[in-house]
Amino acid sequence: MTIEIKVPQLPESVTDAMLVAWHKKPGDPISRDENLVDLETDKVVLEVPAPVNGTLVEIKIMDGTTVTSGEVLAIIEEGGSAAVVAPADESSSEVAKLETSVPVSGGDSAHKLSPSVRRLLDEHDLDATIVIGSGKDGRITKSDIMEYLKSHSDENVAPGDPAPPLAATAQVSSAARSEQRVPMTRLRARIAERMVEAQQSAAMLTTFNEIDLTKVKSLRARYKDAFEKEHGVRLGFMSFFAKATVEALKKFPVVNASVEGNDVIYHDYFDIGIAVSSPRGLMVPILRDVDQLSFAQVEADIAALGGKARDGTMSMEDLTGGTFTITNGGVFGSLLSTPILNPPQSAILGMHSIQDRPMAVNGEIEIRPMMYVALTYDHRIIDGKDAVQFLVSIKNSLEDPGRILLQL
Repeated sequence: MTIEIKVPQLPESVTDAMLVAWHKKPGDPISRDENLVDLETDKVVLEVPAPVNGTLVEIKIMDGTTVTSGEVLAIIEEGGSAAVVAPADESSSEVAKLETSVPVSGGDSAHKLSPSVRRLLDEHDLDATIVIGSGKDGRITKSDIMEYLKSHSDENVAPGDPAPPLAATAQVSSAARSEQRVPMTRLRARIAERMVEAQQSAAMLTTFNEIDLTKVKSLRARYKDAFEKEHGVRLGFMSFFAKATVEALKKFPVVNASVEGNDVIYHDYFDIGIAVSSPRGLMVPILRDVDQLSFAQVEADIAALGGKARDGTMSMEDLTGGTFTITNGGVFGSLLSTPILNPPQSAILGMHSIQDRPMAVNGEIEIRPMMYVALTYDHRIIDGKDAVQFLVSIKNSLEDPGRILLQL
């Protein structure tokens, strides 16, 4: 029996998707729940699994095509082998290029490559089998490819060694003057659209403060080993900031609100978006009900979401909602910045690098680990007084972490 493979129902906020890559070619056997094709929306990469065991008979839509919900992508034959139908507009040699699962890291199993990694391999004409993967189960990451290109540049090639790929050589040649026109990914285009929308629709203003993290760093140093042993996750700074943020949001609920037309929507729950970098661009997965999570649960959830972002397995549910956002530019070395709102939220907290600076403490000069923090807020509903006091509340909680425990 033949079965049509269709584009799944897309979320209400997503109108279409782009077919990124097939993982099978006509004639290949397939197993139930095996991923057949990747579809990229403006938020996530969706996987389309096989509904039954069988054979891929025909591919209806090729890579790079924009598709909508319900469109037929391919035909499969349930059970045994079936006659293979090549796509009408593709030669057999081109169809062969659809196979994208390759062995990596010298292992004996095939690992899926993320769309961004696959594109990078194609751009540099690299065979995935020669790149050592450092990701989970030996999966190749973008950093693995860049490290390979760096180590195989013309400066590192010894006499008698094979020459590096031409694309890799071009990357390190200072004399080359070339340009490359690359279309934005759907995610990057959507990020750009939302940033412009935020600038045009909200009255954004930013207030700043600085936080002495002496006591937080002392707590981490004292308990980090015991914490990791007990909970199986590292104790970072983000859990302190997330919990301090919740306490501040309880005191200033308008900062946790959003604007809808002429109405202000107050949320009595605390779903915090944590901005993370991924090979596809910036993503903001959501930690649900942070007020009900322990420090260990916050750290574990952040680690899990970060892994999904790197592997390209983030779901729509992971990215939907959120009442407030925290972004940490400090991990990239940022000293100070003005973050942009994540609509329809009305405020966003920016963390930055921790730097040892001389500070006046009780009339004495001491070297303290200091961090600048920034709160960008929508001045249409949040007054400057509330914004400033909100940031002061976070500062007080982090400079005296016992206040978080006691909810002061």
